[in-house]
Amino acid sequence: MPLGLRWGNVTAVGERLDGLVRLEVDGAPCIGYPRLTGEVEVGDVVLVNGRAVELDLGSGGFDVLYANLTRGLQLPVEDGAHVMTLPYAPGQVAARFAEEDADAGTERDRLDGLPVVCLGLHSQLAPVCAALAGRRVAYVQLGGGALPVSLSDTVRILKARRLLDTTIAVSPCLDGDLQCVTAAAALVEAVGRGAEVVVCGIGPGIVGTASRWGHGGLAVADAANTASALGALPVVAPRVSFADERPRHRGLSHHTRSALALCLGKVRVAWPIGLEPPEGVEIVDVNAAGWEAACAPLPLSHMGRGPGDDPWFFAAAFAAGRLAAG
Repeated sequence: MPLGLRWGNVTAVGERLDGLVRLEVDGAPCIGYPRLTGEVEVGDVVLVNGRAVELDLGSGGFDVLYANLTRGLQLPVEDGAHVMTLPYAPGQVAARFAEEDADAGTERDRLDGLPVVCLGLHSQLAPVCAALAGRRVAYVQLGGGALPVSLSDTVRILKARRLLDTTIAVSPCLDGDLQCVTAAAALVEAVGRGAEVVVCGIGPGIVGTASRWGHGGLAVADAANTASALGALPVVAPRVSFADERPRHRGLSHHTRSALALCLGKVRVAWPIGLEPPEGVEIVDVNAAGWEAACAPLPLSHMGRGPGDDPWFFAAAFAAGRLAAG
């Protein structure tokens, strides 16, 4: 699996966002993560990874800045950082992990009563958080999609609208407000920082294969099992669609069904009232009325479809947030 690197020159710098820069390298679109590779300016000599574009992996048609050879070498290490993200890989970087600051004598062993919403897709995050308005919400990003938390425009918008308080990247994810080694540590850290509800999910995009057990949606089971073991209350946001042409994703997606098959503890599957229940799955009926108005200011898109094209997808996610809100 060789890296698909190429030389180039930065020919334009577009948006500079928190943790993300959109630029062009030799006229081709590219994204960069300045906290990882340093700032970029027009004329910089860079290396970019274009392998996803070459293989048409649906990454959005852009390269990723791998290294800035002009101003990104020998960047300073964050104070106190000595643990690696992506360890022993070409992209390893030292980061400060939240667990290092924890007092082992006072660290929580139980999170009884904490609602933990478990997502199988990043596009569920906005409607879930809309239903949690008024609560202090932490977002925990797990592996299974894009790894950098800073890639997500949805996260930035939710934070700007005060629908999301803190982001925690769980390895191998990175570049959140906080970094944790495990989902368990992230849940404990979130509560320690005042979170009333934790939402766990994957980053934009999803790693997928033809296997029932080979897709990023299984992060639902990882989050739910960790929450159950700590005494928290896992709520599953089901992936529901009636606009998807693929049979396995129509109605309740096979991604959700496979994740539920791996859940070891009791989970609550939120289901919007008015939608016919799925066969073979125990659900909790939730009144999701008003989801359209609550979500109207937010970016809603699933596989290129909006709320008018695939309403039950967003209503089901909103129902999960409403169930967690209690």
